[in-house]
Amino acid sequence: MGMRYWAWFLAKLVVAAVGLRAMLKLVARIFPPNKDPLAPLNDGIRFLLCDLALMLCFLIFAGALYLIVRDQRYRCRVCLRRLRMPIATGSWSRILQFGRPRIEYICTYGHGTLSEDDLHISGLSSAQWTPHSEDIWAELCASGKEANRP
Repeated sequence: MGMRYWAWFLAKLVVAAVGLRAMLKLVARIFPPNKDPLAPLNDGIRFLLCDLALMLCFLIFAGALYLIVRDQRYRCRVCLRRLRMPIATGSWSRILQFGRPRIEYICTYGHGTLSEDDLHISGLSSAQWTPHSEDIWAELCASGKEANRP
């Protein structure tokens, strides 16, 4: 995997962190700290609203992190374009012939293929990235020549 892939991931994380930091500063400006030691008892509704705002910030942060990781997972490791054309392979009823069901995504420019399990039974299974050579037509023609041999 190239450095561009990880640099793009880091850039998305930095942009999200800056936006979420600004959101936390806004919450701090709306709910300034109270100097009274009995503040939670005197101003309970304000204290509750501050807690709800912080909980909402946390949920937005967790959702943004999930979306960033999911988007990065389905990107080409070379050109950073979104992977396309999901193809279902394998079969549960014919597992010995075709293997376990998997979904394969390809880069439309021929840089590689991402293959992941269709059904996640045994915990976290990692997707497998298979890079292709620069000349995609040579790979396609080679598989056709092997099929024609007696």
